Amino acid sequence: MSLSSNNEDDSVSSKPPNHVVIAGAGVVGCCSAFYLAKEFGVASTLVDPTGTIAPAASGKAGGFLALDWNDYAPVGPLARRSFQLHQEIADTLGSDKLQYRRLTCAAISVGSTTTNRPKGKKLEGIEWAEGDGLLGSRSLGDESTIAQVHPKKLCEALWEETQKLAPSSKLVQGKIQQPVYDNDNKELIGARLQDSEEVIPGDALLYACGPWTCNQMTGIKYHSVVVPTQTTLSQCVFFSGCGDPEVYVRPDQTAYCTGFPDAPVRVTEEPGQEEVRADAITKIETAVQQASNLKPLSSSLKQACYLPSTPDGLPLMGALPNQPGCFVAAGHSCWGILMGPATGESMAQLLCTGKSPHVDLRNFDPARIGIMQMVPSSS
Repeated sequence: MSLSSNNEDDSVSSKPPNHVVIAGAGVVGCCSAFYLAKEFGVASTLVDPTGTIAPAASGKAGGFLALDWNDYAPVGPLARRSFQLHQEIADTLGSDKLQYRRLTCAAISVGSTTTNRPKGKKLEGIEWAEGDGLLGSRSLGDESTIAQVHPKKLCEALWEETQKLAPSSKLVQGKIQQPVYDNDNKELIGARLQDSEEVIPGDALLYACGPWTCNQMTGIKYHSVVVPTQTTLSQCVFFSGCGDPEVYVRPDQTAYCTGFPDAPVRVTEEPGQEEVRADAITKIETAVQQASNLKPLSSSLKQACYLPSTPDGLPLMGALPNQPGCFVAAGHSCWGILMGPATGESMAQLLCTGKSPHVDLRNFDPARIGIMQMVPSSS
């Protein structure tokens, strides 16, 4: 597939599809369905093996958003466009509903001798992290460049709005086995479900299954713990030392704590059924307690998910070569929630007009990584 400078794709018809089948009910699938409905009045069928919205990483991520952290990477324009769209979505659907807000972010260096609960030392400009082992800090952004959203609430709200905008949109439990074409094998007419003869009608198929998307995809497993905070905090912190934990504070007096990612693997666990390992949780809890004044409790929410990665670290976004009517959008790594809205907007525009005016998709061309086998699964 070759995209021209204005992002037009000769293999994509400019005629909008009548109905789109989307494999995957995570942030990319929900955002794509939302913009298909909002901008073009096109309905979608989300197909997910759990039959629920955001069962995997899109429901278990931190929801941290940064405007300019990707400026020197090919995904920079995608991130900037998406940061803007997150604000627009919050203005439309309600910030409180999404737990969306602007906040600040800091990096804090922690001494290796910090082993007990902090005893009161506080760094200038740091809202809440304190302790004898704190060595220094620097700002990573303020309210103009940093924001936050609750990923699952975002996905659920987008899908709710999609059904209002395009009432024939629906969520189906299952896994996509393969696309189905007409007798001439030229026009897509739907997608067959795995272990079933049922065909979901549609004239376009979008694979947005995270690490389950295709045989070129791997997943990086992250564990996380959501712990209570004494007050509502508004500063996220990246610690350097004590295992480098990351803490994303939320407006409901909780903090999302993570760190210690696994090595990339071909994911075999089912979406929403990722094993939560006690040793990984203990590492995070110990690191957070050593580095900050947060106290994980036995009742704290403990979870795990896989972040999708590609061989070159860039997302796959575009039409699938030699598969008429089929598209892919996956592989955004740790920035999936940030880039979800602009990815959904771009894919909706590509499907319906043959071009993506806001984001140049050439760097994300699926053809760059060779032959792909789409995995009969979605998340």
